[in-house]
Amino acid sequence: MSQQNWKTSSGSSLSKVSVCVSLYLLTWSYMSDFVFSCFQSWIPKRIKKRVCTTFVEDTSSNGEKCQCGGGRESHDSVATEDSFGAAIVTQWDSSQHTSECPTDAFGELEFAGAGRRHSPFLRLSCDTPPETVYELMMNTWGLPLPNLVVSVVGCEGQEKMKTWVRDVLRNGLVKAAQSTGAWILTGGLREGVSRCVGEAVRDHGATAPALSQKKVIAVGLAPWGMVHNRHQLVNQQGSFPARYHVQNTSQDSYCLDNNCQAFLLVDDGSAGHWGGERAFCARLEDHISHQRSGNIEIPVLCILIAGDAKMLERLDTSLKKDTPWLVLAGSGPTADFISDLLDDVCSASPAAEVEPTLSSNSEQRDRVREKVRKYFPAQTDVEKLVDRVLSIYHNRELITVFNGDQDGSDDFDTVLLKALVRASKRISSDASEYTEELKLAVAWNRLDIAKSELFNGDIQWKYEDLEDSMTDALINNKPQFVRLFCENGLNILDYLTYGRLENLYRSLPDGLLAHALLRKCLMERQNPVLILKVSHLLSDLLDDVCQPFYYKPLKLKQTNSTRRTHKYVNKLLSGECGYRRESCRSPWETLFIWAVLQNRTEMAVYFWEMTGESVLSALGGCKLLRELAKLEKDTENKLAMKELARKFEKLAHDVFGECHQNNESRSFTLLIKKSKVWGEATCLQMATVADARLFFSHSGVQSLLSQIWWGEMKRSTPVWKLVLTFFLPPLIYTDLIKFRSVLCDSHVLPSDNWDSIHVVGHDQHFINKTGETWTSHHLKNVKPKKPFVVSQWRKFWFAPVTAFLGNVLMYFLFLCLFAYVLLVNFKPPPPDGPSPMEFVLYFWVFTLVCEEIRQTFFVGTTFVQMIRNYIQDVWNKCDLTAIVLFIVGLCGRMFPFSFEFGRAVMAIDFLVFTLRLIHIFAVHKQLGPKIIIVGKMMKDVFFFLFFLAVWLAAYGVANQALLYSYDPRPLWIFRRVFYRPYMHIFGQIPIHEMDGECMQCTNNITEIEAGEEPCVNTNANWLVVILLVVYLLSTNIVLVNLLIAMFSHTFSKVQENSDIYWKFQRYNLIVEYHSRPCLAPPFIIFSHLHLLIKRYIRRIPSSKSKHFGENKASHLHTWESVHKEILLSAQNKRQRETDTAQLKRTAVK
Repeated sequence: MSQQNWKTSSGSSLSKVSVCVSLYLLTWSYMSDFVFSCFQSWIPKRIKKRVCTTFVEDTSSNGEKCQCGGGRESHDSVATEDSFGAAIVTQWDSSQHTSECPTDAFGELEFAGAGRRHSPFLRLSCDTPPETVYELMMNTWGLPLPNLVVSVVGCEGQEKMKTWVRDVLRNGLVKAAQSTGAWILTGGLREGVSRCVGEAVRDHGATAPALSQKKVIAVGLAPWGMVHNRHQLVNQQGSFPARYHVQNTSQDSYCLDNNCQAFLLVDDGSAGHWGGERAFCARLEDHISHQRSGNIEIPVLCILIAGDAKMLERLDTSLKKDTPWLVLAGSGPTADFISDLLDDVCSASPAAEVEPTLSSNSEQRDRVREKVRKYFPAQTDVEKLVDRVLSIYHNRELITVFNGDQDGSDDFDTVLLKALVRASKRISSDASEYTEELKLAVAWNRLDIAKSELFNGDIQWKYEDLEDSMTDALINNKPQFVRLFCENGLNILDYLTYGRLENLYRSLPDGLLAHALLRKCLMERQNPVLILKVSHLLSDLLDDVCQPFYYKPLKLKQTNSTRRTHKYVNKLLSGECGYRRESCRSPWETLFIWAVLQNRTEMAVYFWEMTGESVLSALGGCKLLRELAKLEKDTENKLAMKELARKFEKLAHDVFGECHQNNESRSFTLLIKKSKVWGEATCLQMATVADARLFFSHSGVQSLLSQIWWGEMKRSTPVWKLVLTFFLPPLIYTDLIKFRSVLCDSHVLPSDNWDSIHVVGHDQHFINKTGETWTSHHLKNVKPKKPFVVSQWRKFWFAPVTAFLGNVLMYFLFLCLFAYVLLVNFKPPPPDGPSPMEFVLYFWVFTLVCEEIRQTFFVGTTFVQMIRNYIQDVWNKCDLTAIVLFIVGLCGRMFPFSFEFGRAVMAIDFLVFTLRLIHIFAVHKQLGPKIIIVGKMMKDVFFFLFFLAVWLAAYGVANQALLYSYDPRPLWIFRRVFYRPYMHIFGQIPIHEMDGECMQCTNNITEIEAGEEPCVNTNANWLVVILLVVYLLSTNIVLVNLLIAMFSHTFSKVQENSDIYWKFQRYNLIVEYHSRPCLAPPFIIFSHLHLLIKRYIRRIPSSKSKHFGENKASHLHTWESVHKEILLSAQNKRQRETDTAQLKRTAVK
């Protein structure tokens, strides 16, 4: 094919493709319009228009026009004349002289050149039922459900508006609509107040975020006969869309405003006349006011701007339907008249006497008549207007006057919303009459209005009046309203039942992480009871540190199996579910957990302020948030959760600091007190699982840990005395080791039970809370004391520091024995071995295994929980690895064929056992943080090895391919691809191989496959050198320095908070050795036998349990709450004293 033919064919192909694409797009456009038009095909059957059918002559037009505004030729009949030629019908009436027929103007409106989305429109009769129109707007047009409807009326036509009125509409009206999610009903034309409102909505759409743009909907209600170029909208089948051109018009017609989102063109059969839409607008407002948005009726408010005398009829009609009005005084005649009327009449007569006598009092009637003549001098039927004005005055409580010259446009949105609240106020102070207004204030999130209008002391609120609004405030995250309700009559104990708690959890948004986790728990455990799912979720998030939540109301036991629980739940659901009517035992803590699961900062902080166990609750919230942050995928939510977790950790730290400063002994009890609310957890346990390093760094926490660490010995005891006493136990009974006095022992004399101590001579007197005085002689008889020999022995050997010292010394002996066996005394397999020393080593390891078993199965309630708690600790994993390797090596060394393998495994196992010594350094203040640094650096090494592996593979394969043409030996390929490039980093570079100086080599493929060394290919050795240079440059300079920089960053990060890291790590070490037996391996076997007899045969509880868990401390709740309030008051005071707060107060003044 020639080039010309190719171009011709390709051009024709492109043209065919373009034509096909155009036809496809055109077809798709017509199909979409067709579908949309079919969807609205019912409109002409239900919506009608009005057409004037009777010609009523307009005397001013010399008989050419009807009073409806149309010409004679457009009418079917003429009004009948009498014998003298005078028409009997002299006044045109829409209801009598027009008829209805199917509408011919509906669909979508496209403003030419506007570049915005299409707006739905409809021509409808003025007698159309408003419920039909509202259904069309919601279901067919898809307008969002409003929380408020504001109807702006008055200032029709080309009447000029004052500047302050424009500012009020721009700054106040749209701001109120944005804050409430409102519809704004306007005239829909590009003149007067309608144009100003449309421009305000447009400006809002240009500056507000995309999410808030959807909240402001401007709906134009215009008279059909006043619309310019309305013939462009006429189409019997509907217009999808109708292209509309905006032009400059005369006073007879006006263009539609392209800033409105929807248009209702009301047709009363007239053309060129105002007012035909007023009656329909009033009916639509009344219908919308009876619809519900959520659980409240949609409020409707009319705003009067200027207006003429005919507007009084519109005002009176709406007031009789209890529609509130906001009048802008100073905007024009009607608005000024209403403002003057209310001010003047109220000042002339007392409020109690005006209403019953106003209509009959001739003096008051004369005053009204004078004002009507003053403001409407052109009106002839004055008495009719006076009667209408008096009717308006009877509903004056529905009218709010706004004076723009005095109030300012910035306060208009507040005034607008207050008008709705004030409209329903009556003389009665019964709170039940204001529940709808309270729901409105909650829906709009206007706390200022609620405080000034509803909670100002005039209304006596009851619990049942606030119940629904409290639920709305909780679900919609409005903590300020929650606080307001709790301060004004709502009893949280009566409010929060388990049934309502389930409803709160059901209201969780679908996209929330907690909702997804609850749904996962439902699928895994098949439990339809929601609070049981919540209990399982909390157990998963809190790492089983707490006993299950909400088991008591369900009458479940912790030991029940899953099958038994499922069976019980099904039986429970088949009944009445009486637990749902029970009140929550700890409502504030329950709501706090609910708020934390949703990451609601302000609400969670408020509920925390109301909890009784503030320290433990803050730590619990910190734990929940950090676990949720690990599961959260959204980065912004993850950061918010971490920030809130840090905030709660800081609050726990500060509250405990306030308590510790007041009373050290009580603060110690606070740390080890078991909480019934949090499933028998303690502050120390919760802080551990929450990784609350800042909390552990507090001096009070460390003081308690030091007291537990040293037991009943004085903390100032030197280490050399401990070591000496360890090897010479009789020194316990000398003065070498100093012990704390019995009277100072908090477990013999808890300071919480005593108010004061007085010293008289050599005796001490204690006054308890009942006022009784006890001497030291009496106190010695409180609890029988053990013999001196036994007590001194227990004081020394039961201290965790002694157990730690013994384990360290014996572990060094164990490593020496292990090394001796490996290096000197590792005999051949049986019958020649093992040696006696090796059997001693086996027994020693057996005692270590027994201790690991004790650590595993003596902590926790269920088998899974025990295993999980054991595996979570890194050093337990190290112990488990060492034991497994030892067993493998032991089995291997017993047989001749695996003896060397067993010996090698034993050598590796010695390495693991030796590395276990690092854990001992955690007790040292300087070396402890270094262990954390090493651990974090190991993570950096893994990232480094990932990058290094990429370079190793790239360089190694290329180097092997260039140097050796053929070498099928797998081991040598592996060595040259990975091992040699790795050694290049450390300077081991075989230059002689690159230069081909290998003396014994061959190129024979057969010999190479037989195992001979292949010769080096020197054809591309120059390229090998270049690759070597690039490789060393990338690894030795770039990657190694990157690793050094990562190490430096990790070191500086940990070193800055080294004290915090060490104190947190120290707690774990203290807990470990506090729970260990006093004897170290291998003698620990005697302690294990003693524990087995004491715990499982004689059933004697451990005396050490009170060190980390105390139940009898219920009186601490009030004491802790008092100090929490002191802390919060101090924080608020500091906040008020900041420069920012001072500037804010100055700005408010």
